[in-house]
Amino acid sequence: MISHPLTLDIVRGAAELAPDEHGVAVHRLPRAVRERFPDPLLLDRESQPSGVRVAFETTGSRVALTLHTTRAVFRGLDRSRGTVDVLVDGALHAREELTGGDAIETDLRTGARDHRDGAPHTVTVDLPDGASTVEFWLPHNETVRLVDLHVDAPIAPARTDGVRRWVHHGSSISHGSNATAPSEIWPAVAARAADGVELTNLGFGGSAMVDPFMARVIRDTPADVISVKLGINVVNGDVMRLRSFVPAVHGFLDTIRDGHPDTPLLVISPLHCAIHEATPGPGAFDPDALAAGEVRFTATGDPSEVAAGRLTLEAIRDALRDVAARRSDDANLTLVDGLALFGAADEERLPLPDALHPGPAAHRLIGERFAPYLARYLAR
Repeated sequence: MISHPLTLDIVRGAAELAPDEHGVAVHRLPRAVRERFPDPLLLDRESQPSGVRVAFETTGSRVALTLHTTRAVFRGLDRSRGTVDVLVDGALHAREELTGGDAIETDLRTGARDHRDGAPHTVTVDLPDGASTVEFWLPHNETVRLVDLHVDAPIAPARTDGVRRWVHHGSSISHGSNATAPSEIWPAVAARAADGVELTNLGFGGSAMVDPFMARVIRDTPADVISVKLGINVVNGDVMRLRSFVPAVHGFLDTIRDGHPDTPLLVISPLHCAIHEATPGPGAFDPDALAAGEVRFTATGDPSEVAAGRLTLEAIRDALRDVAARRSDDANLTLVDGLALFGAADEERLPLPDALHPGPAAHRLIGERFAPYLARYLAR
């Protein structure tokens, strides 16, 4: 078996690979952002390689990827491990649940944290005869260090001829919360369904806050189509009022346009989430659910304060419609109604498992519904 360097020409969808004691840490945000705004939640989420693939071509018959992961564990609660999806020539070839790795255990009641060390995990796959395009979709919900890639033949980066680049920004739903596997988060479903689309996923759990630095990252990232899904984190974080949200969105879009003046830009309003439709944040863990060993969220704000500018998902959708209308001179900006991707009837049929994030079937539904938007605007 030949050891091959792990570099950005084969690690697709990442911004940077940083050497450390385990190998190379995968980062979805550049160093400048991480150093200037070292928010612990953002740093944790950007180190989880949602949408990142190790992609290459080879005539080999066996490949082995070794990675060292770090995962969050909540004391007394069961959480599914991350998985690695291996696609060969675009089709799912293998799916392997991670073992080992480090764990950071948190007691949600006291905030106490313990760190446990663990071993690396190696995913070994036998390939069909002949040339293959291989993609290891890395776990979307655990921090990853890539340790080694072994193949029993030479490799070359996966070809990008005719590939169109989609840059997407969103919240934990875009990050993949409650999806079962990395190739089944809704942006991955949409990218694969649209065919020939190269995904850069800037979905970060709890961190879609209309931050200026995120707009600059999007501005500086090559893209053939851009989408931004805004609203849910602003509500459940209770970080803005209507007066600040509207100009922040205009500024966010202006910054993106500084680098992408004519690129199709899709602004996606919030998906349906019953707890926050008419009730402001902040969001919180439901204490009764925690006592029963489950994770559920609840909205704790006062609906009577909406008239004074407190934000709900209904208010966010109204505000984004107004933003889009006032930018009617931008022929390449489109507002996508989040309720058309996942609405009230969908939530009734496919309830959010924790009252906040879609489950696996809903991720597939959202991705399948968004894929035609990608196809339409990439065809321009």
